[in-house]
Amino acid sequence: QVQLVESGGGLVQAGGSLRLSCTAHGSIASINTMGWYRQAPAKQRELVATIASGGTTNYADSVKGRFTVSRDNAKNTVYLYMNSLKPDDTAVYYCYHRNGPGILYHNYWGQGTQVTVSS
Repeated sequence: QVQLVESGGGLVQAGGSLRLSCTAHGSIASINTMGWYRQAPAKQRELVATIASGGTTNYADSVKGRFTVSRDNAKNTVYLYMNSLKPDDTAVYYCYHRNGPGILYHNYWGQGTQVTVSS
């Protein structure tokens, strides 16, 4: 089992920056993917960014060039550096952990942290 603990949400002005952190605890597979999804009011939960244990990243088009996802494998921690924030970035951000390779993996979700960007 894996538990995800998120931190770093808050209220910022448009153009500002924020860093989210998520640490995984439990039976962490050496091959895994961590990242972030978000859900805004009246919208479906969407992928923001992911990073595999080997370093491969994936970003939503809406955040490319503004957000950066990174990880510390030794600490089982993933970060999301959010720059040039826009009001449209306002959402609950959920940490994601895909634990294990191939078809034998399990998905886990953090509790969510609110990011609010004012205009």
